[in-house]
Amino acid sequence: MSQEQIFLLYLFAINVLTLLIMGWDKWKSIHHGWRIPEKNLLLLGLLGGALGLLIGSRIYRHKTQKMIFKIGIPILLIVNGFEAYFLFF
Repeated sequence: MSQEQIFLLYLFAINVLTLLIMGWDKWKSIHHGWRIPEKNLLLLGLLGGALGLLIGSRIYRHKTQKMIFKIGIPILLIVNGFEAYFLFF
């Protein structure tokens, strides 16, 4: 397996994980359970899961009113793009 394939597999996995965690956090917020700290969600985005954050916020309508997510998710998408570019080009 090439480095590019491993990286793409990693990106797929981190984004699916981030999407699922966003759904879990939304479920917990509805049921007044223990929540995932916002800094952990943003860290997942920084580690490559920004697309999962974006999709999760849209699907679950979660964290859509928080300014840190309104601004942070697009910035993290750009950062993820730069990370990928500098790793492989």
